[in-house]
Amino acid sequence: MTIRTYPTPPAPGIDWAAAHMPLTREAVRELGSVFRGLRIAMCLHIEPKTAVLVRLLAEAGAEVSLTGSPGTTREDTAADLRERGVAVHAARDDDAPRVAAVLASDPHLILDNGGDLFRGVLDGHPAPHLRGGTEETTTGGIVLRRRAAEVRHPIVVINDSPLKLLVENRFGVGQSVVQAFMNATNLMIPGSRATVVGFGPCGRGTAHTLRQLGAVVTVADIDPYRALEASLEGFIVADLDEALERARLVFLATGAPKVLGAAQIDRLADGATIAGVGHHPWEMDLEALGQPTVAEGFHASYDLAGGRTVHVIADTNMVNLVAGLGNPIEAMDLGLTLQARSLAAVARGEVERGVHPVPDAVDRSVAAAFLRQRTAG
Repeated sequence: MTIRTYPTPPAPGIDWAAAHMPLTREAVRELGSVFRGLRIAMCLHIEPKTAVLVRLLAEAGAEVSLTGSPGTTREDTAADLRERGVAVHAARDDDAPRVAAVLASDPHLILDNGGDLFRGVLDGHPAPHLRGGTEETTTGGIVLRRRAAEVRHPIVVINDSPLKLLVENRFGVGQSVVQAFMNATNLMIPGSRATVVGFGPCGRGTAHTLRQLGAVVTVADIDPYRALEASLEGFIVADLDEALERARLVFLATGAPKVLGAAQIDRLADGATIAGVGHHPWEMDLEALGQPTVAEGFHASYDLAGGRTVHVIADTNMVNLVAGLGNPIEAMDLGLTLQARSLAAVARGEVERGVHPVPDAVDRSVAAAFLRQRTAG
């Protein structure tokens, strides 16, 4: 199966990213002997920054098998990694990660994104030599914790790190989502009425970036604590229906399925443009929209009842990766450093069976290193 393909935005190459990722380089240089001779199964967005970590692990002597997330694989990056001996099982038009192909390598370690590889193991795919691994996302962490009784290996959830939530999710996602949205639409942000649905770290970062560019930002979140937080930070807070009725731009950042169902679609203002921030393109019920009247590039336009037309960007796939370059290099340097150091801790047997946050010592050491990097000179 395939998904609708989108243009691939031009991007700096892997070498440019590597030059700006000193923490990841240092982590693998220090820990490379831990990975030598191990088979590592990976699911990542295949783009230049993640390729830096893949390259480094392969150069350290690991045998890497890699698959990607739907709609975000850069074919030039995948080709580079294949030339370096990495087994890449991915294409930009994949509708799901190629789990079976990657797990067929019988990995010692898994580095996952969205829980797809670990879900494959839990569902019975054999992995007799598996020691454990890491999961990048909150989405994957939720999946794993729901099945915690079935987990037989140590798994570190990187998104449980307060450091990553602050640097990558809040500041990195905020910048990259809005930048990619502007790339995809060429619309004007200043003065626009924008609604951000969900005020977790990613939604919060998106809301702040929009406001800094002059948008009038409304936040909708069913969690009263987060709604209060948004209000105290100066955002307009409204229930979802009211927020949608007055929004010109809508950003979906809850991570939950079908937050915008048929009833909410009926509330959308004429001309509204919707983009996805979360890991899965499921926050809007696209089937309820029917067939697009126009579909070109990143955009699909839908004619609705009452003469309204709404526009959806990249089928609500993660706009920052489908229509942009993903999170900033320095933010990814921090997140991938947490990945490498946590994966090494699992490989050395330092993490107990079960689902865990990043070890505190790892979090604090990387925070200190990142602070030195950002304040040097």
